[in-house]
Amino acid sequence: MKAAVIESVGKAVVAEVPDPTPGPREVVVEVAACGLCGTDLHILQGEFAPTLPVIPGHEFAGEVVGLGSAVTELAVGDRVAVDPSLYCFECRHCRNGHNNMCERWAAIGVTTAGGAAQYAVAPAANCVKLPDHIRTQDAALVEPLSCAVRGYDVLQSRLGAHVLIYGSGTMGLMMLELAKRTGAASVDVVDINADRLETARRLGVSGSAANADELDRSQGWDVVVDATGNAAAIQDGLGRVAKAGTFLQFGVADYATRVTIDPYRIYNQEITITGSMAVLHSFERAAELFAGGVLDPEVFISDRVPLAQYPEALDQFASGVGRKIVVVP
Repeated sequence: MKAAVIESVGKAVVAEVPDPTPGPREVVVEVAACGLCGTDLHILQGEFAPTLPVIPGHEFAGEVVGLGSAVTELAVGDRVAVDPSLYCFECRHCRNGHNNMCERWAAIGVTTAGGAAQYAVAPAANCVKLPDHIRTQDAALVEPLSCAVRGYDVLQSRLGAHVLIYGSGTMGLMMLELAKRTGAASVDVVDINADRLETARRLGVSGSAANADELDRSQGWDVVVDATGNAAAIQDGLGRVAKAGTFLQFGVADYATRVTIDPYRIYNQEITITGSMAVLHSFERAAELFAGGVLDPEVFISDRVPLAQYPEALDQFASGVGRKIVVVP
């Protein structure tokens, strides 16, 4: 089969690789679409994946075409979205329900072969069936949405909160849509990318700007979300949190990214700084929200490109052009 392969740091190619074979409790999925994510860029930079080469792609959906010998709950022909999370279920964190902190954490498309290929293997337990009205290609959005749902689990956002989001890429826009669903009094978005900011306006924001100084909230925001991973955005956002407010580090920063904090202010104003890592008990809820229309795929997916153009798609994603880019094997 054809697959994208990150062969070494900075080098991604499309190559012929062996077809996957399922284990007893696994299935083979014919991939309909696979989304590109900032994590893929980190892998390309030599972060996250313990060994290269690896087939990337942790945001994917497709049709089941092969069954392991012990799989009974799925059938050939089922259309599924795939949760890429691979946990040991044995370590202290897994036993305490914090599986995303697993000491042996792994993920399809990060540490094992992923969905940027014609076929991918996944545990049967990680596959969520899609309802008839959902296009299989669009369901590649379920995985990033499940990360956003996890972010709001961490926030435990109260009704009537004023929310500020840094970044109007795919993840920032998903956080915007969920903020509206969770009863925010206002949602403002900051982004230096004018095209992406226009999409935020299209979805409906209270305010939008290239700099938070242009927004009218002198007392700060109850909830500030960084969806960029950019040091300058994070540093600015930390200073925008209102008294008794919360800052969520949602965007994936480079390992070397550093910002400064004001410990006295955190103490004196009871500010919470927290993070949200990947997926945790949120994938099936995200699939249900997606089926219910929480996102418009035609707004979120800006580019659908053939698998043969995966390296070029990575370059486009890195340049900040477009929104969600999906490859279609």
